[in-house]
Amino acid sequence: MDARLEAVYEEALKRNPTQPEFQQAVREVIESLETLLLSRTDYQDAAILERIIEPERQIMFRVAWQDDSNKVRVNRGYRIQFNSTLGPYKGGLRFHPSVTLSVIKFLGFEQIFKNALTGQSIGGGKGGSDFDPHGKSDNEVMRFCQAFMMELSRHVGADVDVPAGDIGVGAREIGYLFGQYKRLANRNEAGVITGKGVGWGGSRGRTEATGYGLVMFANSMLAELGESVEGKTAVVSGSGNVATYAIEKLHQLGGKAVSISDSSGAVYDPDGIDVALLKEIKEVRRGRVSEYAELRPNAKFQAGQKVWGIPADLALPCATQNEVHANDVRTMRANGVQLIAEGANMPLTPGAIETAQHSKILYAPGKAANAGGVATSALEMQQNASLQSWPFAVVEEKLEAIMTDIHATCLATAADLDEPGNYLVGANAAGFMKVADAMIEQGIV
Repeated sequence: MDARLEAVYEEALKRNPTQPEFQQAVREVIESLETLLLSRTDYQDAAILERIIEPERQIMFRVAWQDDSNKVRVNRGYRIQFNSTLGPYKGGLRFHPSVTLSVIKFLGFEQIFKNALTGQSIGGGKGGSDFDPHGKSDNEVMRFCQAFMMELSRHVGADVDVPAGDIGVGAREIGYLFGQYKRLANRNEAGVITGKGVGWGGSRGRTEATGYGLVMFANSMLAELGESVEGKTAVVSGSGNVATYAIEKLHQLGGKAVSISDSSGAVYDPDGIDVALLKEIKEVRRGRVSEYAELRPNAKFQAGQKVWGIPADLALPCATQNEVHANDVRTMRANGVQLIAEGANMPLTPGAIETAQHSKILYAPGKAANAGGVATSALEMQQNASLQSWPFAVVEEKLEAIMTDIHATCLATAADLDEPGNYLVGANAAGFMKVADAMIEQGIV
């Protein structure tokens, strides 16, 4: 890394000394954009890199709530309003025990560039809590969400900051959060949160959007080789929203997903994952993937294992950050994987990314490949603002157009920087330049 950029990174380390996920995300962007950053004196003069690394606002708060036994529980809430250059802060809320300030900051930092790539007028932000909704009753989840929104409500709004769902925050949680916001604000401000129920301001296709968009992006990558998803086998990690609908779209396009996973282990189903059964177990029963294997004759559950040892053509990591290591990529390569597209945020470690890029495996970062979710959230905001509700087919058509455009933008930008076919450089550079150019135009703020 150039000495000037190294100095910026070292300063970021000093300011954020106990935030490894955030440090990792920052270093990846700086290293991939070294040529661009050193060639733009206007970026250097305006300290764009230094400013874009520092969030505009960091909010941390206590969330006190009562469980069903009337015991008072205390969690920590976060909202990082990272960059509003292109529009109101936009990014999901994650409820999971692994949530820390570092995790929320890395997610918010990634969100800046992801949102810019969508072409929508949305800035970058993220939030969440170390609360774990698993094993909680509906009433306990409701009480937590209401307590969380008591504090968050003063920091959000349709023109200020628009949260959405993420890990641990699905339709149930969004409903409770929105209901509490409406009660506190004394108005029906539909555009304050996305991922709502279709009957009360939500968008058709939002639930499917991240997973569908991921497969659409992968299909565009294969099209550059004269191929498609049709006839391909895929290993998919995770079993939540993104994984489920990625699998569904793969099957619609003639591909076959043969794996799912959760924190307990992995399932291999050589007959192809039964999406209806997966939805029943995860969305209705809120169960574990081991239950899926018990109900499928040829499926096998491997406790504590990953899915990456299963032979396949495509790999779609859809679980969580840093779930794929360099050894996993080497295993994938040996097993015939030709493409890795990130459904989760930063699921590949730096070593895994380097290994993928030095092999013949195509690699698409989450900023580009999983941008369909936030893109469709922006479409939900458009529908709320115009008091409309579009049919599913209209939303899906718009989503496909957005993902096709993101793919083309990544390739074109990479080529302009003499990095043909490098989706990491293309995604980071395209998103960064859009935000940086607007920051210069808006002055030092």
